[in-house]
Amino acid sequence: MPDNDTYQRLITLLDTTQTPYQLIDHEPDGTTDSVSALRGHPASQAAKCIILRVKTDKKTTRHVLAVVPGDRRVDLDAVAFDPDLELVADPAIIARPQFYFNAARLDRSAAISGADYARLAQPRIEPIAGPEPGEAREATPS
Repeated sequence: MPDNDTYQRLITLLDTTQTPYQLIDHEPDGTTDSVSALRGHPASQAAKCIILRVKTDKKTTRHVLAVVPGDRRVDLDAVAFDPDLELVADPAIIARPQFYFNAARLDRSAAISGADYARLAQPRIEPIAGPEPGEAREATPS
């Protein structure tokens, strides 16, 4: 495996902050549903990240790293509400006693608590996940 600086930085951060974590080796895979199955947990216990470009006005764009539960989609309208967003995580991620994520490698994942994630990453916490699977969206008046 080639040298992976991002992976090493993640492990160093977890070790130096004495954050409890678990590493899980598995077949290389990059999709939330299939890697969750390889790790042996439901997709709802995974964290899914997406980088978004948000237009704050006609001339200004910002990049946002959005983190939501693995079985949900990012509510794009919810992310566009503030021009200062940089890292934003859905409250469902922070509430997890343990969640799983790709550890900057497709063949290795990590598991940490939502509270430890919030402490280390210090994201802005906003409800940015779409509805849970099977949950009906509320109708909005026209």
